[in-house]
Amino acid sequence: MKNTNYSVKKHQSYWVLFFALLFCGSMNAKVANYIGATAQVGEWTLLPSGSTYGPSLGVTGGAGFLYELQAGRTYSPTRFLLDLGVGAGAGMTSYIQSSSKTVTLPGQYDLDGWKFDYVYNVNDRRDRYNDVAVQVPLMVGMQHKRFYFLAGLKVYAHVWTQTKSTASIETFGHYNYGGATGDKPTFIGSTGQSDLRNMPDYQFFPGIPKNGGVKTTFNLDMDLSFEIGGRIGIINYAVGYDVPKRTVEYRLAAFVDYGLLDLHTKGTQEALVTPSVYDTDPGSPNFVYNTTTMVDGLTMNDVMSTADFASKVNNLVIGLKFTVLFQMPESGKCVICADGYNSSVRSRGNSRRGMKYEE
Repeated sequence: MKNTNYSVKKHQSYWVLFFALLFCGSMNAKVANYIGATAQVGEWTLLPSGSTYGPSLGVTGGAGFLYELQAGRTYSPTRFLLDLGVGAGAGMTSYIQSSSKTVTLPGQYDLDGWKFDYVYNVNDRRDRYNDVAVQVPLMVGMQHKRFYFLAGLKVYAHVWTQTKSTASIETFGHYNYGGATGDKPTFIGSTGQSDLRNMPDYQFFPGIPKNGGVKTTFNLDMDLSFEIGGRIGIINYAVGYDVPKRTVEYRLAAFVDYGLLDLHTKGTQEALVTPSVYDTDPGSPNFVYNTTTMVDGLTMNDVMSTADFASKVNNLVIGLKFTVLFQMPESGKCVICADGYNSSVRSRGNSRRGMKYEE
């Protein structure tokens, strides 16, 4: 028990020391405030877990506004950074089906009364997502001379998402008599099975374009974000900025956002909804001889809203970011003034942009 109490007190002492050092550092730090604007472009990828589909591919871009706090010792080339912002972006990403998918309607009867299986081959399928989202980033980091980095979280609120699915649909009839005796179609060979293709009267087509699209929704997402880059322009390497201090900073950086939450709203639909009956009744408006019912009657749902698409879908954005920062006016005593006079002192309220001040 004695050792346990000693261990607890020891850890408490470490935390007290840590916060004391942090407080002392903050009290001695020079704080500058900036407002700015950002623009970014990148590759947008959706990563499904446990899915037959691979990752999606696409592009995204956006712009935003931010507030940045810089804290560090006077004229030190190293500064602590705290960023808070808001922005909006738009992007497009697509899942591409790498191989054909087959859907079969067994137990159908053709125009001559022969039993067969109606088969759909779905080729060259692409499911595209167009999305508009609002971002709220909270980042912390360091800047040393020209280089800087930021790390933190970004909340993505997807306010509008539209899907478009396209594919080429091939249809044919699969006849299988299993070597049974008696009457059978003349085209059935010795194997007892045959596929009939490219026969429009029977609704067998070599390939017909098909598409579908609806509005959908993505879940609220929280992304782990990392950004690393440098300032653009001429700076003094001794202190990390020109003296008198510049009031505008330009940055160029690479960034990556990785989603921690499941992005997609799970659905129970089928990716391809087919007509249930191959209608051979001449009195029916869906008589297959008169219309392309077997293809026109298809419904295509985007893959992310279908049953068992993936156990989880993570967001991933990798790109480039440009930032411009404008220093907000400061007030205090001028130590090194823009007019070059040494040790001149200005009273509070007579602040001048581009100067270094000490309280």
